[in-house]
Amino acid sequence: MSRKSKAAAFANETYSVSVIGRNVTVTDSLRNYVEEKISKLERFSDRIIEAVVTMDVQKVGYRVDVVIRLEQVKIKAHAVCDDMYAAIDKVTDRIESQFLRYKGKLHDHHARDVASIDMSVNVLHSIRDDEIIEINKEIEEEDKKRLLDKYRPHKIVSKEVLPLKTLTDGEALMKMDLSGDAFLIYRSEESRALKILYRRNDGNFGLIEPEK
Repeated sequence: MSRKSKAAAFANETYSVSVIGRNVTVTDSLRNYVEEKISKLERFSDRIIEAVVTMDVQKVGYRVDVVIRLEQVKIKAHAVCDDMYAAIDKVTDRIESQFLRYKGKLHDHHARDVASIDMSVNVLHSIRDDEIIEINKEIEEEDKKRLLDKYRPHKIVSKEVLPLKTLTDGEALMKMDLSGDAFLIYRSEESRALKILYRRNDGNFGLIEPEK
């Protein structure tokens, strides 16, 4: 089957593939190549819900980011190369490595019904520079440090409700490693206590246990 016919067949699959271009035009050739590479991931899982591929031209080269969303897990990877097609190859190879690394655990994770409850998450927005300038104009006589201390704090601009999943510590670690997220709040299946897993600057993970 030719690359074009493979891409056409892939377009009829049950999950969606979004190809986004930043500072670059997504040609039919690039789109078909991406869809062909993503379609090869089907052999690792039949639970793919969505694939989002973002291509960008930066000073350091051509960058491609891929996010694969499964039923309970999302897998992220990116690559930078001197050629866009090479970057696509490299990032999909990294996604395949993630699938292979956690293939057994992903199967076990999807096989059981993962319990979850809804939790509220506040999104903070920092004050803009132009707002600080306007405040400075209104209260010019105040000390600058006191002014910044008074108006710099973040404010809540929206609230979201996200599922608080019940996971084993191993599943939580797997989800963090695959997603690339900065932190994960979950309820431990072993102890039923609330736990927060976070990504450290040294590449390892830290665990906060506010409940004992």
